[in-house]
Amino acid sequence: MRIRLMAATLASLAAGLAVPAAAHADDVTPYIIGGSTVSSAPWAAAVFSNGSFTCSGTIISANYVLTARHCISGTMSVRVGSVNRTSGGVTRTVSSTSTRNDLALMRLSSAVSTTYMPLSSSYPPVGSTNSIYGWGMTCYSGCDAATTLKTATVQVTSTNATDAYGGRAIASSRLNGNAWRGDSGGPQVYNGAQVGVASTADGTSRQYYGSVAYNRAWITSVAGV
Repeated sequence: MRIRLMAATLASLAAGLAVPAAAHADDVTPYIIGGSTVSSAPWAAAVFSNGSFTCSGTIISANYVLTARHCISGTMSVRVGSVNRTSGGVTRTVSSTSTRNDLALMRLSSAVSTTYMPLSSSYPPVGSTNSIYGWGMTCYSGCDAATTLKTATVQVTSTNATDAYGGRAIASSRLNGNAWRGDSGGPQVYNGAQVGVASTADGTSRQYYGSVAYNRAWITSVAGV
């Protein structure tokens, strides 16, 4: 199901969620089950809709945050540079959004100076170990989204899968953790660069991340990076 939030879930959990492959419009976002917490992530962006946490993301330049298209709803804002989605870092409202497949670029109301997430122009090798990051739920059901950013390692099984909107995606399986509700929009990283954007997941082992390489020209045309 799609890694995005439902309004009811936000009200009850005050945090973002995620869902299995073959998403539906009323489904929620993914989270990291297992893995470990992160002590520093200046490129991290917690994504909010109408003031409520809904998704994860990355800041890729002074003016743009990259997240998932299915995360875009209502009035958007972000908290950048803090591993805690409730405090620290800097906050910005979003002045405009651009989307392609299950990727979204959010233009910030004013620039943010930090360490930006590098973007990859190539696919990670099948069989490679990649890292995923997000504030998603920490169990399959009955728990809140993580307050502190989490990370897990996954193994790439295909670079020719499909995201929630039909774009090319990277499929991976769990090594020490997996994505789930609330991890939507968060990054998959290989060799220090972002290769994917969390789109769908099954909540137990498999996740599908929209390919950065496949959408690279579009990202450059909008954000200039």
